[in-house]
Amino acid sequence: MRLDGKIALVTGAGRGIGLAAAHALAQAGAHVTLVARNAHDIEAASGEICKSGGRAVSRTLDVTDSQAVKVFVEQHGPFNILVNNAGTNRPSLITEMEDADYDAVMDLNVKATMFVTREVARGLIAAGKPGSIITISSQMGHVGGPKRVLYCATKHAVEGMTKSLAWELGPHNIRVNTLCPTFIETAMTEHMFSDTDFRRYVESRIALGRIGKLEDIMGGVVFLASEAAAMVTGSALMVDGGWTAV
Repeated sequence: MRLDGKIALVTGAGRGIGLAAAHALAQAGAHVTLVARNAHDIEAASGEICKSGGRAVSRTLDVTDSQAVKVFVEQHGPFNILVNNAGTNRPSLITEMEDADYDAVMDLNVKATMFVTREVARGLIAAGKPGSIITISSQMGHVGGPKRVLYCATKHAVEGMTKSLAWELGPHNIRVNTLCPTFIETAMTEHMFSDTDFRRYVESRIALGRIGKLEDIMGGVVFLASEAAAMVTGSALMVDGGWTAV
């Protein structure tokens, strides 16, 4: 499961799951490029990785800008590993959802994921190199949930996209998979868990009886990126504590 000599790209890498994924890849030997819209976050993140002995650089990039993504990958690629982590959520009932919510969540969770994947795949194919493309999906890509209609729609789309990409890119030895966490304790979810009733509900749905930690996703990212997963493509690695096992 070593990644020495591999070049990795992680989107939305300044904090949370993206930062944990970048740390994990660097610890396994990859040279990691962290991208996000917030320069301060990713500069601090890449600095942390370098201080701990890893190799990382930070670059600002708006992944919803497909032309900017194209130029970026042409300049800095090809990337052997891609972790599509940039994403967002705007929980609401369908009757309360605004058009702007739909556009924002779809643009980042689906459109950006597809276009970043497109450019990384083009670079790998042109260079004749194998690769591993990993999208951070969700348990909500396999089930439904209250106030998650829009989010579930995007994550189900990502799961379907992944299956099709596995067939398109398989002949080029490019593997495509998703990693599907349950609720993970991050700065983004902290306000959710301040609601004790919601926290109790979440914990009751997880067979292991606890909310996920960032460390819980790190091994899965390295596995899917590495040769240990050489025969794994078109798959969803569930890191959901058993939520979808019922």
